[in-house]
Amino acid sequence: MRNFWHTPLVVLLISPASIDNVVGFVINASRRNGKKSLFMSSPYPTTAEEVEWAPSVKSGARDELLGPINQYCADLKSVTRRKTRTVECGPVMFGSEHPIVRQTMATTNTADVDATVEQVMRCSDTGFDLVRVTVQGKKEADACMKIRNKLFQKGYDIPLCADMHFQPKVAMMVAEALEKIRINPGNFADGRKDFTEHIYETEADYVQEREYLVEAMLPLVEKCRQLNRAMRIGTNHGSLSSRVLSFYGDTPRGMVESAIEFADICRSQDYHNFVFSMKASNPLVMVQGYRLLAAEMYRLGWDYPLHLGVTEAGEGEDGRMKSAIGIGTLLSDGIGDTIRVSLTEDPEFEHEPCNRLAEIAESRLAAKNPDAAARQSAVKSYADTRDITAFARRQGALPDQRPGDKIDVRGFLHRDGSVLSSVNPEMLNKENVQYLYQELGCKTAVGMPFKDIATTDSILLRQIPPSSNTEARTAIRRLIEVSMGVIVPAEELEKDPIPNAVALMSLTDAIGNGAKLPTGAVRVAISVDGTEDEETILAIKNINPVLILFKPDESVSGLHSGRRLFKVMKDNNIETSLIHHFTTDTDNANELALQLGTNIGALLNDGNGDGVLVEEICANNPFSVEYLRRTSFALLQGSRMRNTKTEFVSCPSCGRTLFDLQETTARIQDATGHLPGVTVAIMGCIVNGPGEMADADFGYVGTIPGKVDLYYGKEVVKKSIPNDDAVDALIELIKEYDMWKDKETEEEEEPALVT
Repeated sequence: MRNFWHTPLVVLLISPASIDNVVGFVINASRRNGKKSLFMSSPYPTTAEEVEWAPSVKSGARDELLGPINQYCADLKSVTRRKTRTVECGPVMFGSEHPIVRQTMATTNTADVDATVEQVMRCSDTGFDLVRVTVQGKKEADACMKIRNKLFQKGYDIPLCADMHFQPKVAMMVAEALEKIRINPGNFADGRKDFTEHIYETEADYVQEREYLVEAMLPLVEKCRQLNRAMRIGTNHGSLSSRVLSFYGDTPRGMVESAIEFADICRSQDYHNFVFSMKASNPLVMVQGYRLLAAEMYRLGWDYPLHLGVTEAGEGEDGRMKSAIGIGTLLSDGIGDTIRVSLTEDPEFEHEPCNRLAEIAESRLAAKNPDAAARQSAVKSYADTRDITAFARRQGALPDQRPGDKIDVRGFLHRDGSVLSSVNPEMLNKENVQYLYQELGCKTAVGMPFKDIATTDSILLRQIPPSSNTEARTAIRRLIEVSMGVIVPAEELEKDPIPNAVALMSLTDAIGNGAKLPTGAVRVAISVDGTEDEETILAIKNINPVLILFKPDESVSGLHSGRRLFKVMKDNNIETSLIHHFTTDTDNANELALQLGTNIGALLNDGNGDGVLVEEICANNPFSVEYLRRTSFALLQGSRMRNTKTEFVSCPSCGRTLFDLQETTARIQDATGHLPGVTVAIMGCIVNGPGEMADADFGYVGTIPGKVDLYYGKEVVKKSIPNDDAVDALIELIKEYDMWKDKETEEEEEPALVT
């Protein structure tokens, strides 16, 4: 306790009836602002009853006392970083006044001191600012002190974060050694009861359990405050406690309230050196969680930094895509102060996408980039009224069949999200067309194309083969006959018509010529660029195009002009399907995934967009039509729109992993990757087992060395299966639940085709 005898005397005349309220107000206000006051010389709260808890959201008290949610980012019209306090983590600082912190997680056994030191050094040399290590128990906690000292001896001061689950006492030990502690509210102290044991129906039932949380958390909070350690209150969608699940459900709201509850305990001890995270393997849930938490912090008057990440994103382009969809969306709103891209790869390989996402975010900041500021300010005025407390996807109108149509136009778009492919005329030549059918994802029989589950819905032909090229024209006709839209600029069709093609014209041109169809065209499609005024956009309703291609002009921000466009369409009941038209000049597959996820994913996360067209504009065309088609489908699946392949939720590996995660993931993907609509979680240990696979149909979870448990949903159905037998056992389990189908084999080319 501090000595106040030498503090200048201040005399206050307060009535006895008011003194309790005044003292309470001063104490609470000073704690809310993270500042000490004279009244805080008394001991900090030691019981749940003494803690100042955030007002209840379920009872409506929070709305009543603080008003409704009305802000989730610093500025809806420009990219401005959300203002935060600075959190210290050794030599690294988190917060809006500092660069975005790049971090990763070690995959070594933490008890292996030398191996962990070597990997941390490689991560530091690659460019990471912080490395997290897993701490299962006392052995690993003891190793952390040796790891920290060895790194210092080798000249590495990169801060380390201990990843803690279930072990409050071990967390106390490791806080002596490392600069940061990550706790998971779902299992640090709030995982004692099973969901079936107690249903928390009332607020009184729910808050009654807080005493145990306070008891478990206070020693660690005190230790972190004394040593100036940082903490991450890291909520995971898949590992919410049974108590939170019972009261709030498996929802972003449950994630947020779980984190706020633990923050209340930290704040009650005048400890503010912490950050939040709201991770999920589903980018939509992840974005909702972070937006809701940021909004709650605004109305609570809090300013803690945010750690961003999509947990168990997977590997390769898919993992990068999901991370970009989630992390990129939030960074584009100025939300996020440190990021980690969780890949099922060695941690060094996480740096490139992690660093690139941070670079993209920083390049968009209006305060630092005059060009970005000009593009954002160039967007015409609009009222952004999106509701971030709930998610709803705009459903664009599908093509309708009309009397007199000679072909079926209903397949030009897909209800769950459409993929369009850009095709050049040479691909339609006789010697190439069978390869084109394959690259478009068509099945073929006797050389004739047919649509499959992941076939391009429509193609864009900027130039067309002449009508004298009968083989190419026949190929176009065959595609149209299986309900694949063929979209061609109207001026090309005027010169050389294609029966039943879709004529593409700019919205301005369509208004000017009354959207007159060229000879033979069956429908009109229009293109917009985000610079149109509202009156021009309203003309879409009279034109009634089959679809809109939205390719933002370089003079305006794609995100903000897109939000304005969707707002105008919503306000005026314009239901036409809108396809995001993305052009790229990169020849790097990973960069393409990050660009798509960041630029298009942000609008899809708002629920806005009915599909994507990716078009190359570089001279050498490094990507095949097939690759761009698959990448486009990956974007839609990552945005939780259209499932065309098995969804894999695979943890990025750490010191807890009980099998070779990369090799096992590859084997499982090879065996089960042909099951659209099925989600398989591959988890290296029980911590990342049922807790981290909330969206999965089936789980493959390491339990002890050499053994695996299999899950259906969150229920263990097969235990202690040897690793060598586990993939076959997983296949049998999928079959038991009637979710298996055999792989289709390529049909041999029939003799008639050769003839």
